[in-house]
Amino acid sequence: MRWFWIDRFIEFESGSYAKSVKNVTLAEEHLHDHFPGFPVMPGSLMIEGLAQTGGILLGEIHDFEHIVILAKVPKMTFHSWACPGDQLIYTAKITNAGEEGGAVDVTAMVGDRLVAEGSIIFVHLDQSDSEFGAIDQKNFVFSMNLLGILDVGKAGTGEEQA
Repeated sequence: MRWFWIDRFIEFESGSYAKSVKNVTLAEEHLHDHFPGFPVMPGSLMIEGLAQTGGILLGEIHDFEHIVILAKVPKMTFHSWACPGDQLIYTAKITNAGEEGGAVDVTAMVGDRLVAEGSIIFVHLDQSDSEFGAIDQKNFVFSMNLLGILDVGKAGTGEEQA
């Protein structure tokens, strides 16, 4: 089972920053238990959505030749919550990018309300390492049509929006 915690990118500037959308809905099973009577998006899943936004941004710099893995979340502050019906806007800005990995500063917003902010550090794994040979980041991104979420400004038909 694949878990995607972003729905699509709304802005993407290669090597700089990206913004993605996550629509929070009661169709997500985890919201029925977190918390009973007051469903909110778990902070850990917001971190994963922020990491997916930043990880794809970082991976795209090197044409997805590296396996990008979340290594550390040195700082994350939650100011508010996101409930069903909310639309989270995740922003990731690259602060460091190199051959061994990189870092992004991230925010999660619902409208004008800051939900979370922090930093995420990623490492690159060597695809030639036999221990990681089965992981193919580039083919995963392409075969799962994840690059379709990078079609910023296009309607569901693929046509440019007016």
